[in-house]
Amino acid sequence: MRTLQQTFIMDIINFLLHLLKDPLATLQDFLTHYQALTYLVVALIIFVETGLIVMPILPGDSLLFAVGLLASSTGQLELQILIPLLIGAALLGDNVNYFVGKHFSRIIRKRERILFFKHEYLTETEKFYHKHGGKAVIVARFVPIIRTVAPFVAGAGSMKYAKYILFCILGASLWVTSLTLAGYFLGSNEWVKHNFYNRLNLLSS
Repeated sequence: MRTLQQTFIMDIINFLLHLLKDPLATLQDFLTHYQALTYLVVALIIFVETGLIVMPILPGDSLLFAVGLLASSTGQLELQILIPLLIGAALLGDNVNYFVGKHFSRIIRKRERILFFKHEYLTETEKFYHKHGGKAVIVARFVPIIRTVAPFVAGAGSMKYAKYILFCILGASLWVTSLTLAGYFLGSNEWVKHNFYNRLNLLSS
């Protein structure tokens, strides 16, 4: 017999699995049942994807596109709440990740794998930083997996926090705003609604 705690954990796992498989339908169903809580859940997912180096698989790009689309098609989500909230969640996650990298990089570097994080992700992101320099913080925001590892690498490396936070604010603002507005303005297009999975493939590629 499952305990309340076990049931709660299984519910979270099932929600995340459905979110990975079908972000739009999962969010739409959640919005129907829980309405305003959708803001909190989406912000939490964005925070976890950007803030926890062990969770780079969460669908940040498609999630932002989906909430923008739902804001347009249902009228139950407000852009003036969504965009500042999600920028804040992304910034908070980035800062947590930066300071984890600053203080715990030696421990994490010794592990080949931690949950969904693989050591090769770290290697690829370091190459990405060497190629793009400081602007990598902005560019990485639009690259799945690398955007989760990039703040960690910045913290573990020699990038000063004052420089990092400027790039971080710009990157988070561009990322959240562009993808959410793309979903919002394309959400009224019937072709986009019926071909949403194709849009996700483009965003994830």
